[in-house]
Amino acid sequence: MPEHNYLFTSQRLGFRSWTHDDLDQFAAMNADEEVMKHFPKPLSREESAEFLDRLFKHYAKHGYCYFAAEVLESREFIGFIGLAFQSYAAPFTPATDIGWRLKRSAWGKGYATEGAKRCLQFAFEDLQLEKVISTCPKQNHRSELVMQKIGMKKASEFDHPKLQDSPELQKCVVYEIEKE
Repeated sequence: MPEHNYLFTSQRLGFRSWTHDDLDQFAAMNADEEVMKHFPKPLSREESAEFLDRLFKHYAKHGYCYFAAEVLESREFIGFIGLAFQSYAAPFTPATDIGWRLKRSAWGKGYATEGAKRCLQFAFEDLQLEKVISTCPKQNHRSELVMQKIGMKKASEFDHPKLQDSPELQKCVVYEIEKE
């Protein structure tokens, strides 16, 4: 496995830019029905490649993205944790969102919480953002719990405009946190 230069690290995790070599593992994670339970559908390999391309472009434009996350000790890819600029039509956008998606074998280890705390630090200290939001479908209690654990407060509920074709997922919560 090649050595990766991390943009920053937390106690157990390294955060880095994406490479084309990530596609196999990224596509496998996005094809997992359990991982994608709170999304409209699992992604095909082609859809994952398109998502990866959007991550490259987002990083080039904004200097941040949903970063590839690895366990420092083993360099194992576990998914993504990071930030994304959101401009879809909602009362709280445009805004920078914090989000995460981890492969199943990385669940239950505190990685999402640890990584999200470190990404918030990056957002406020390095990027000098004033506020960060996070959203998820109302039934995604595990993600909502991470939002609470990292100090975010529930701001409201909304119908996500990008989930109109998935009515069971459209009712979402939005959390926010401001720079101290």
